[in-house]
Amino acid sequence: MDWERQRHDWPHSDRSQFVSVAGVRWHLQTAGTQGPRVLLLHGTGASLHTWRDLLLPLSEHAQVMAVDLPGHGFSSLASGDGMSLSGMSSSISALLNHLNWPVQAFIGHSAGAAIAMQMVLDQHWQPEVLIGINPAWLPLPGLAGLLFPPTAKLLAMTSRVPRWFAQQASHPGVLEKLLQSTGSVLDARGMALYAQLVASPTHAQGALKMMAAWDLSRGADKLRQLTCPVRLLVGGKDGTVPPVQAKQALALLHNGELTEWLPYGHLVHEEAPAETLLYCLKQLHLE
Repeated sequence: MDWERQRHDWPHSDRSQFVSVAGVRWHLQTAGTQGPRVLLLHGTGASLHTWRDLLLPLSEHAQVMAVDLPGHGFSSLASGDGMSLSGMSSSISALLNHLNWPVQAFIGHSAGAAIAMQMVLDQHWQPEVLIGINPAWLPLPGLAGLLFPPTAKLLAMTSRVPRWFAQQASHPGVLEKLLQSTGSVLDARGMALYAQLVASPTHAQGALKMMAAWDLSRGADKLRQLTCPVRLLVGGKDGTVPPVQAKQALALLHNGELTEWLPYGHLVHEEAPAETLLYCLKQLHLE
């Protein structure tokens, strides 16, 4: 993606900065000057734009940072195992240490929640709370869970495939079908931002490489190891991560609570940002 060309149309671009750490040129946004430090982590195929309606309202109560994952949005691709769960956990921790920005709470959407969990376990962060929004902590059920990572690995082997993906996703109606599959209904602004993402070959490459390197086979064991408070917010219409997985995760947690909003899908925080803000403030004890 081209920052100089697209920055004028990107949410909160005045809050953006670029920092090179751990072999990645990170795009991040910060807001807020007091209160707990809250890190926002998006999921696979998205970017920090997903927090556009939460960043500033949340910053009235807390210090907030949102990060584009490696290879996503305007952050550069990571090399080696840097696109894996453990690799992202390590490199994001390196970024936070470089910025002297100790995290006191995580809010992670989908795969972002898995990264937050990994950071707590591997990098020994001790958050006051970890909020998982439609968290992707467990392997997908059935054939999808068996085929998805190997298929993504095969597709990510050549640069031609991401370009083809971006071209196909730019065709009329394709993005609409992709978003419909999540169970969420977005406004025109949200649709336009995702249209920019899916039209980018570099973003497609980042998403494919992340999926190819992803391994949630030990997700259940990791959930059992979490001792910090964990709060799960789930959309009842989620077509990406089956809501039943949140109930399975809840049974494994030492200190977990589950809230399910039946009318919403995988992008619940984009569909209902005001309600999500109030939910997060309550879990952060900032209401």
